[in-house]
Parts: sequence; structure tokens; C-alpha cells
Amino acid sequence: MNNVLFDIPADVYKTLSESERYLLEYIYNHLEEISTMSIVKLSENASVSTATIVRLMKKIGYDGYTSFKYSLKEKVQLTDEHDEMENIDSKIKQAIKKNELEVVKTIQLQSIGQIEDAVQKIYDAEKIYIFARGFSEMIAHEMTIKLQLMGKNCELHDDPNIIRTKSREIKNRELAVFISLNGETSELVEACKNLNIRQITTITLTTRVESSLGIMSEMAFIGYKGSQSYFPDYEVRSRLPLSVLSRILLDAYAIRML
Repeated sequence: MNNVLFDIPADVYKTLSESERYLLEYIYNHLEEISTMSIVKLSENASVSTATIVRLMKKIGYDGYTSFKYSLKEKVQLTDEHDEMENIDSKIKQAIKKNELEVVKTIQLQSIGQIEDAVQKIYDAEKIYIFARGFSEMIAHEMTIKLQLMGKNCELHDDPNIIRTKSREIKNRELAVFISLNGETSELVEACKNLNIRQITTITLTTRVESSLGIMSEMAFIGYKGSQSYFPDYEVRSRLPLSVLSRILLDAYAIRML
């Protein structure tokens, strides 16, 4: 057996029990099957306990059986002949790829420098107001709770009249965050104009850099939105890019400030 494949130092290999060495040999002889084999199935096929499998994985440097399988796939470039993606309807596969593309491209669009600047703005703000409408409210709600948990004075507003009113009351040391998929929601645009007049810091999460909010905001984080919608008759497009932006910003804040 090629121990190099598993990156096992000689001194570690010597510490393996007889059953662990047998299991390692079994895995080596069934590499292509391992990619689709659960720990329970491996236990049955190799006639060893699941505890032995977990113990072996720990000894050879993995968190568990799952992480071992992922690593093994990369090293030997296994192709899963029974890949579930191959059995999925092509349209569903396309939908999965659409979501993957939105996440990947949204991440690629971000600037580390702008993230750092926004983190500092959030840290310096005496109070944060988050404004959102429609399905974007769910992301705003999560963002509000997380900022509150990290000790920030934070309010969420989704009522059009309250948004307009609050935008005229925000003070200099405070901050406004807008969450809008298309960046053109009328009450949010009006609120941003009110804040610009008084030079209040504004941060927008949107998917359109050329939108009113994207242009007017002091800082705009732009996500990538796919062109295809599976609900064309309704304004219920995926807010996945906005969710990714929110997570990046909040994770960065937690890392830098906590």
C-alpha cells in the first residue's frame, strides 16, 4: 500500500493497531467506492466498528471520516460515477448552478479595503438604523439581531412612513444601512437623499451599482444577481447576494472588533 497517498508519517503508522492497519488497507483497495460510502456502510463492508474508523481518521490527521473523504477525493481526483448531480433534472441542475454563481461572483466583487472601511464605520457609529422593504426585511432582521448581540445600538425599520421620518432625525454620529435588491425602492431612495443632505454616513447592500441607492450611498456593496427568475410574475427574486454581503460584513466586523 502507498502510505504517501494518506500522508502518514512512519512513526504514526507504527502506532496503528492491527484492525486500523487492516482498515487502511481496505480503504486503499476500494478507493473509488469510498467516495460514496457512508461510515456505516464502510463499517459493514470492512467488518470493523465505526469507532475504529473514527479512531483511525483521528490518528492520521483528520477531523473525521467526512473530512477524510473530501481530502481523498482531491488527492486521487476521484470521479463519482454515481454523482447525484448526474441524476438531477437538467433544469434543477441549472437552478443549483445559478445559486452557486451568485455566491461566487458576489464574493469576487468585494474589496477588502471597502470592507475594512465599513467595519470601522459600524464600530464608530453611536447608533445604527437599518432600512429594508419586502423580502429584504428578513436579511435586515438577521443583521439587526447580530449587531445587537455584538453590543451595537441598532434599529430596524420597514414601514415606509417611519423610514422617511427616521431619515430626517438621524444624527451625525449615527449610521444608516439600506438593503435593497434593485436599489430603487422609493422610500429608501428618499431616505438616502435626506441623509445625504445632512452628510450622514450611508451603507447600501444591493445588486445594481448604477441604481439610485448605489450611486447616492457613501459606501455601496454590490452583489451579483443572476438574470433568470423562477417566479417571473412576482417580485420575489432571490436575495441570496444580499445575504452573502450581509454575512461578509458582519463576519468581518466580528473578527476585527470582538
